[in-house]
Amino acid sequence: MNIRIIISLLIAGVLVGGAFYFVSSSKRESGGLVSQALAAKFEVLSKNGNSSCSALFKDSILSMPDGARLQGSCCSPMSFHRYSEQVQGLKKYSAISEIPSDPYDIDAALAKKLLGYYDTSLTPKEQEAYDYAMANANEKGPCCCKCWRWYVYGGLAKFLIQHHGFTGEQITEVWNLSDGCGGDH
Repeated sequence: MNIRIIISLLIAGVLVGGAFYFVSSSKRESGGLVSQALAAKFEVLSKNGNSSCSALFKDSILSMPDGARLQGSCCSPMSFHRYSEQVQGLKKYSAISEIPSDPYDIDAALAKKLLGYYDTSLTPKEQEAYDYAMANANEKGPCCCKCWRWYVYGGLAKFLIQHHGFTGEQITEVWNLSDGCGGDH
């Protein structure tokens, strides 16, 4: 083989390999930036939350100004691993603005809207979907206790069933991804 062809092939290999390295490196770095941003948000939410399981907190939501945030965990310390899974899993539902993209950082205006759906009556068929989620969700309902999350996410379920035709399985998935109790489950 001609020495020029060998040198040309070596140079081409180095250029292709170098390009591949830089593209994959920039992808790793941008993924790292996302992880860093999520870690920074987790740090704030896990240490500075205002969320509480009390009835007083639930009742205060209606008087919160729009733009106020319901933040942090109610019951147990947050887990970064689980938080990452939840935020990633909820991206599946990003086209539905009523589904909070972060179960530990919810706009008060959205919480008020969803609270309003809680007392909505469901048809027998719709109630079957809701009952399925109640029986199959990790917390056996929208939350582990009847705190503000129970009513907000219960209202969300009724909204999703009525306006988006969600099944019991879909509500179960949304509730499991939206668990705001903290911990690893």
